[in-house]
Amino acid sequence: MDVHPKSGGLFKKMKDESRVEEERGVVRAADGLYVHVPFCLSRCPYCHFYSTVDPAFIPDWAAAVEREAVFYRSLFTRFDTIYFGGGTPSLLPTNIPGRLLEVFRRLFSIDSAAEITLEANPGDLTPESLQGFKGLGINRISLGVQSLDDRDLRFLKRRHTAAQALEAVEGIRGAGFKNLSLDLIYGIPGQTAETWQETLEKAARLQPEHLSCYELTAEPGTVLGRAVRTGGVGLPGENERRDFFLQTSSFLAARGYEHYEVSNFARGTVHYARHNQKYWDHRRYLGLGPSAHSFDGRRRWWNARTLKSYLERLGQGRLPAGGEETLTPEQRRLEVLLLGFRTRSGVALKDLSLNREREKVLTALEENGKIIRQQDRMIPTPAGFLVADRLPLFFC
Repeated sequence: MDVHPKSGGLFKKMKDESRVEEERGVVRAADGLYVHVPFCLSRCPYCHFYSTVDPAFIPDWAAAVEREAVFYRSLFTRFDTIYFGGGTPSLLPTNIPGRLLEVFRRLFSIDSAAEITLEANPGDLTPESLQGFKGLGINRISLGVQSLDDRDLRFLKRRHTAAQALEAVEGIRGAGFKNLSLDLIYGIPGQTAETWQETLEKAARLQPEHLSCYELTAEPGTVLGRAVRTGGVGLPGENERRDFFLQTSSFLAARGYEHYEVSNFARGTVHYARHNQKYWDHRRYLGLGPSAHSFDGRRRWWNARTLKSYLERLGQGRLPAGGEETLTPEQRRLEVLLLGFRTRSGVALKDLSLNREREKVLTALEENGKIIRQQDRMIPTPAGFLVADRLPLFFC
């Protein structure tokens, strides 16, 4: 989908609706801003996010992100979270995110207490880069550790060792960052409950404020996906994956981490990932950069996937949108259920559209320990998280 800002289409519809809301005195909550940094030194075999291994285009990408942001200055006016994701944002020279943050602060209202996250790889961080990032106002680091077992890291073809990951954490703390999230992966071929336990114990000793623990999945189009499809690699079966999941939840809960979303754990609500919560709460967010997604509460749109197409469209003065969808009321309701059942906040009873048959289903889910009722909300248990994607189907 090609949309010129002066033409009809998505941009005009959003601008008209924004003007109507302004005239009615509607005050929106702050939105989230995501910036996709599509640069890596190498491709991980399991990663399905768009990236390129040619850093020579970093200046062109940054200039294009600036141009794209200008298009949205009257549609998204205030942000309280900014997230540099990728790709590998820690590859950027500090002057690049610094320049972008200056542009965002000039175009939009950025809350003084905004959560500003940078995804990082352990091997990229130096004392100088960490001080530089902190000086820009970046106050949260999401570190792609993935494992603290060198055998697992070799399988994942990560560029760092377990020792380098530990050094990176020490450097992050030394630079004064007080909000650290670690990414970990379980279900790696050859991994056992014992080796995963060792990684969890090592990670917990680092006392990160937040942990994201993901199951290794074979996404279509990835090197791992092709290897699994052709039989070259075998992933753990359903029962083993379930055991890894419950082991993770139980271990981290015992060490003071709240299991607040299927894959996410935090040391109290103050350390929940505020930006990612906007996705799970079905709130508004703007995505800049190739392949980035945006959502205005009713419509979702996504940018051209490749850097080449993204740069070409913005170079021609066009929005780089690659497609869009407008949700029907029923689709919005189902998305609320799908996202809600993935979080500790659960879903409101009113959103379940209960009838006699659905009441029976609800009772069965409670009796089976999948959900619990708390006032007017239905909250998934860890056992419910295991089937979170299926729960909304009971209420269609």
